[in-house]
Amino acid sequence: MNKYITELIGTFFLVLTIGCSVLAGGPHVVPPLAIGAVLMVMVFAGGHVSGAHYNPAVTLAVFLRGRCPAGDVVPYMASQIVGAGLAAGAVKFLTGGAQSAPFIPATGPALVAEFLFTFALAYVVLNVATSKATSGNSFYGLAIGMTVMSGAFAVGTISGGAFNPAVAVGICVMGLVSWSSIWIFLVANFAAAAAAALTFKTLNPKDK
Repeated sequence: MNKYITELIGTFFLVLTIGCSVLAGGPHVVPPLAIGAVLMVMVFAGGHVSGAHYNPAVTLAVFLRGRCPAGDVVPYMASQIVGAGLAAGAVKFLTGGAQSAPFIPATGPALVAEFLFTFALAYVVLNVATSKATSGNSFYGLAIGMTVMSGAFAVGTISGGAFNPAVAVGICVMGLVSWSSIWIFLVANFAAAAAAALTFKTLNPKDK
């Protein structure tokens, strides 16, 4: 149970930071930096408990790589989505119901952007947090957080920069992205996770 609560907490603060920095951030707030930073610290905080996925796509990648028990997959994903939903509600309360026009990404570019940076995120996670060659390192949280930050800077205006199905749910609940576009994130994120797991296993055949 501790693992699932940890996943809920980490995802909660990730989505909370996304919502507040976008909807209530002042002129000097840089959302990608805040988002990457909070993910980094939450990964450091929860990595020893749950592995600090905070992302259904990462959970899928770690499962396919062989480092997440099958029995944890659905509870992890459920905890992440619940955390995202709770955070979306908290953002609405904290911002007094502030709204913005829902972003509707162009389908083709958004699919490619979400695929590429979700692949990058899952690939980095598998290499820094599950590989025998980097076991016990102290930099995994920084590497993971900065991957998301880089992706948000690079393609945030193209896709919304979710790279995470739970985040996609959260930003749709908050009205930042249209619900009609959520399938883009689900398809691209999960496909990228599978591709990253396959790539890791191909490049590291002895790391099981």
